[in-house]
Amino acid sequence: MDETLLTQKLFAQFTMDYRLLGELSETQRNKCGGCYRQFNKKEHFVEHMRTSYHSVHEPTCGICNKHCRSFDSLREHLIGPLPKQECKNIFSICGCRFYLTNLESPNARRIHQERCQFSNVSYGLTTRMAVLGLRDNPTIDYTSSRSPRVVALSCKMVGGGSDESLDLCARVCITDESENVIFHTYVKPTLPITNYRYETTGIRPENIRDAMPLKQAQRKIKESGKARILVGHGLDSHLDCLQIEYSSSMIRDTAEYPPLMKTSKLSNSLKYLTQAYLGYDIHVGMQDPYEDCVATTRLYKRMRYQKHKTDAYPLASDTHNTNNYASWRQSELENMSEDELLNLSRSDYYCWCLDSVP
Repeated sequence: MDETLLTQKLFAQFTMDYRLLGELSETQRNKCGGCYRQFNKKEHFVEHMRTSYHSVHEPTCGICNKHCRSFDSLREHLIGPLPKQECKNIFSICGCRFYLTNLESPNARRIHQERCQFSNVSYGLTTRMAVLGLRDNPTIDYTSSRSPRVVALSCKMVGGGSDESLDLCARVCITDESENVIFHTYVKPTLPITNYRYETTGIRPENIRDAMPLKQAQRKIKESGKARILVGHGLDSHLDCLQIEYSSSMIRDTAEYPPLMKTSKLSNSLKYLTQAYLGYDIHVGMQDPYEDCVATTRLYKRMRYQKHKTDAYPLASDTHNTNNYASWRQSELENMSEDELLNLSRSDYYCWCLDSVP
């Protein structure tokens, strides 16, 4: 049977089954319209809606419309290890495992994946780094000629202190949204280095001997990132070792963005995120800050370009949404339908798609 016809048949069958389940569930009260959890008591259901923060910004299954708290949860729902079988059957034919979205047909998926997959680019990045001289050139500074809206920052740390556990910045790279280098240099820390961590950093004593002093690097970095969105992974530790403060409202950290975190709300590694959502491997051997800047920028752009419904007040923290349920008495909330309660709910994190709103 033709793949498109098979997909249409599966989807039609799933839609029918899902409608029947929906009709049956009308007699089942207290079912969350977002995550489909059910509650024995209405007051427990209302409390769930107060704290779930379901919204259009959550990762959502394109087949059954279930809301998930993270893309890892959505991946489990669609792919496994214990997926919803009906969704898995359709997703295996028409789904993109990087975007975790469902396309109209197998052919549409093939066209989509030609654009979305960054596979086989590791060699290209290595070549580009060589052309730019990032492996050998101690300093590249284009700060005076560029004024990007988004910049990515990554540092490589060496060890300091008697136990070698103190992180000291010894190399820093800043790129723009088009993956061009704005600033790159080796940095001379203010404290003695006790471990160069060469196996992962590739940094040797000769790289640091005539490197840029930390104070001078700080000035350059502030010029590069001033009043711009700053992208990175684990930016708190990078900014701490650089002794730089940055407005939290302008930081986009792939280690702390809820949709990219684990179900348990622990951070995923940049290596995992790049493989899972971009389709290629990084940190194979020595790590390069330019490679990290490219990966975090691509992840940021992938999250930013998600298309969600327009919502005048999308966040629970917006003044109009503060204590969204507070203006309703408990008895009124308990008389509301699942859809009405879901419409009251708002996201508890800032979705990066809002950066695309003019």
